[in-house]
Amino acid sequence: MILLTSNDTVQNLPTGVTNCRQKWLPMTGFRKHIFICTNQRDGAADLSCEPKGGTAVQVRFKERLKALGINIDVRANKAGCLDACQHGVVLVIYPDALWYGGVTVDDVDEIIEKSIVNSEKIERLVIKQGFTP
Repeated sequence: MILLTSNDTVQNLPTGVTNCRQKWLPMTGFRKHIFICTNQRDGAADLSCEPKGGTAVQVRFKERLKALGINIDVRANKAGCLDACQHGVVLVIYPDALWYGGVTVDDVDEIIEKSIVNSEKIERLVIKQGFTP
């Protein structure tokens, strides 16, 4: 058994180790953590992220992160309400504290490339208008 430390990444794993599970990493071991709102408010679909595709966005993130081999140090989680319902689908990326709204499955690859891999902000997705989390 190999126990990964917070400094281990896919690139520096021993030869032959290709299927390490995140369960071996402590929470502090994730380089980035993406929280995607999948909240469903009863009787208020227009103020909910789920009907706008929250789960589909989260599933796409998990698929792409795994396909790229970076799911070891980047985690995409479902989240309850992030209190930015009018901007849904909403997600936040930590530790960068990037808040994005109006996210669709078509945005996932760009977010991974620019914001996850290169720590760049995607201005068209940034929640503006004086939003304070």
